[in-house]
Amino acid sequence: MFDNLSNKLDKAIKTLKGQGRITDINVASTVKEIRRALIDADVNYKVAKEVTDRIKDKAIGRDVLIAVSPGQLLVKIVSEELTELMGGTKSDMTIKGDPAVILISGLQGSGKTTFTGKLANLLKKQGKQVMLAACDIYRPAAINQLKVLGEQVGVEVYAEPENKNALQIAQNAIKHAKQSGKSIVIVDTAGRLAVDEEMMNEISALKESLKPSETLFVVDAMTGQDAVNTAKAFNERLNFDGVVLTKLDGDTRGGAAISIRAVVDKPLKFVSTGEKMDAIDVFHPDRMAQRILGMGDVVSLVERAQETFDQQEAERINKKIRKNQFDFNDFLSQLDQIKKMGNIKDLLGMIPGMGKAMKGVDVDENSFKPIEAIIQSMTPDERANPDIMTGSRRQRIAKGSGTSIQQVNNLMKQFDDMRKMMKTMNKMGGMKALGNMKGLGR
Repeated sequence: MFDNLSNKLDKAIKTLKGQGRITDINVASTVKEIRRALIDADVNYKVAKEVTDRIKDKAIGRDVLIAVSPGQLLVKIVSEELTELMGGTKSDMTIKGDPAVILISGLQGSGKTTFTGKLANLLKKQGKQVMLAACDIYRPAAINQLKVLGEQVGVEVYAEPENKNALQIAQNAIKHAKQSGKSIVIVDTAGRLAVDEEMMNEISALKESLKPSETLFVVDAMTGQDAVNTAKAFNERLNFDGVVLTKLDGDTRGGAAISIRAVVDKPLKFVSTGEKMDAIDVFHPDRMAQRILGMGDVVSLVERAQETFDQQEAERINKKIRKNQFDFNDFLSQLDQIKKMGNIKDLLGMIPGMGKAMKGVDVDENSFKPIEAIIQSMTPDERANPDIMTGSRRQRIAKGSGTSIQQVNNLMKQFDDMRKMMKTMNKMGGMKALGNMKGLGR
């Protein structure tokens, strides 16, 4: 997420030399490099110039504390300015009405339908009664795609495949939602181009008739300045309430996305990465700024952990650790918990410093599969009693899992090291604190 921009900003800030005070001389070249990094990432030129001018004005003449380098002080200033550029504070959705209507709009291929499924999943987890309305009457596979997504997240999808009137379908969906006790209807519409007058009239009519409590504009973060231009054109017609950035797991020209707020003066509300239905986050400007600058995002990491946190399972494993009985069944259970938290590379990026450490390293989403295959090739007795693992058993496991004996030996060593570490922490009384994720969240 924003890897290229992060790397270039990091290089730019490292050029700042000198101690004691930031002056016009020692900050000029650094600010120039920051501006170049923003423009290279496709941030709007006017926006890039304005934000770097503010950075320069804030930095010049600032005293540097003994314990802080000029570079560190500049990181703080850049973080504050990026946060302000992206909206300053989190912007919540407005959910009003019986049922509340959320209208989804955007360009063709921007990821609207996938985002619709993700949003339904997020709202359902919050205890809302959600229904999806399939109002894309042009793309042949759109209705089927929405039905598949609805099935995945356990949300009803209202569709009329033979009806070619999007407004009528939406109105009927709202009636059906009232009758079935649904509190929110998310209306998935067809992708359209801003230059297509007929299609733009249709989405305008949908908004005017349905009076949605929230109209979201979905934009592909990788489309560069086109993302900003189309957001502006759609906003002039729709006056939407917020922007959704999709495909942030790609990183070609994602920097354009951070200048949308400045151009259309509408908040960024959600970001979406990947195809999984839980790959959606509420947009926090301050957290995104920190991640862009390689500072991590511990708060979001803890929130992700809490979402998937199983209190009973944690207590069960805690007891086994205290008795030094942690086995491969427990290890497999912990792997499942981590996988539920989302994309591994994204999670690593939330740990301060890990973004830079992982630079250039491709984190394969299938990296857990060999480990799972090895454990699943063990007998129940071997999983429950790791100490009985002999050389012949390891050879059989390697053959059965399609891995090498070296991979099996590596896993056994890592597992043994982990158990020793857990035993040591348990003696220090640390496991209780580690197991209490809710306490960590507070």
